Amino acid sequence: MENQKPLQNGNNVDGGLLTGVDGSALIFLGTGCSSAVPNAMCLLQPSDPPCHVCTQSLSIPPEHNPNYRCNTSLLIDYCSTNGIHNYIIIDVGKTFKEQVLRWFTFHKIPRIDSIVLTHEHADAVLGLDDVRLVQPHSPTNDIDPTAIYLTQYAMDSIATKFPYLVQKKLREGQEVRRVAQLDWKIIEESSDKPFVASGLKFVPLPVMHGEDYICLGFLFGEKSKVAYISDVSRFPSNTEYVISKNGAGQLDLLILDCLYKKGSHNVHLCLPQALEALKRICPKRALLIGMTHDLDHHKDNEFLMEWSQREGIHVQLAHDGLKVPIDL
Repeated sequence: MENQKPLQNGNNVDGGLLTGVDGSALIFLGTGCSSAVPNAMCLLQPSDPPCHVCTQSLSIPPEHNPNYRCNTSLLIDYCSTNGIHNYIIIDVGKTFKEQVLRWFTFHKIPRIDSIVLTHEHADAVLGLDDVRLVQPHSPTNDIDPTAIYLTQYAMDSIATKFPYLVQKKLREGQEVRRVAQLDWKIIEESSDKPFVASGLKFVPLPVMHGEDYICLGFLFGEKSKVAYISDVSRFPSNTEYVISKNGAGQLDLLILDCLYKKGSHNVHLCLPQALEALKRICPKRALLIGMTHDLDHHKDNEFLMEWSQREGIHVQLAHDGLKVPIDL
């Protein structure tokens, strides 16, 4: 599927999902963990031998380095039947501004029409302040707000983190300051309660992100079924049924959390658990995201290519800037 030669900026991947060049596409704005890659400590206090994945950042520009990973985020370029494009972003984390400067410019993304949040952790929401960078400039905030879809739990947390983004009216004597204009829309943590963002239907997929926390993934696409699950340690049975070949129907593409190469983790899947999940869910294709510096794009994709041929499920590590044309 994916060329294992040195990365070319913004590679496309064809896995049988391709549509016309002006159709819909998925753009991976970030495929890394919360602390991103490179890991700062690998550069500040190098090990002996040094970390191969992280030291690449010193010699290879990020746009040519598939091991350079920002916080997980997906941009859905949704082309409706009338040919109009709408741009929907899932999560706006700590590295959002860098992702805009690097990948919005490269892929010619002119704006954001809707935002969908998986949860309210830092790597999913701390870029909300910078949403104003992709909104029309108005010193008085006199612009149409961007719709943002999130749970009530996430809303309550964000109201504490960013009260000025939630505040509707200025207090007496309070000066006007330019901030991102957002239209907050509450969604349910249930696959029985779909919602529509910028013309595209989303089905919430509640998953466990540690046993004390529910995070959302999302199922979307009518012509091609895509599930995006960035933060998961365990699938509740109802959610797994919705996305499984032996349940509600086979996915065309599963985008799935994968933190470390070996072992296990209490709040994320690691590669062994991710591969076991793929065998149960059995999508046609899978792309892994959320990686630390423990996973090397070229080396581990060679292993995954062998696994794919053996198991009959095509899986690879995604990379920042990856564009997947797809018929939604």
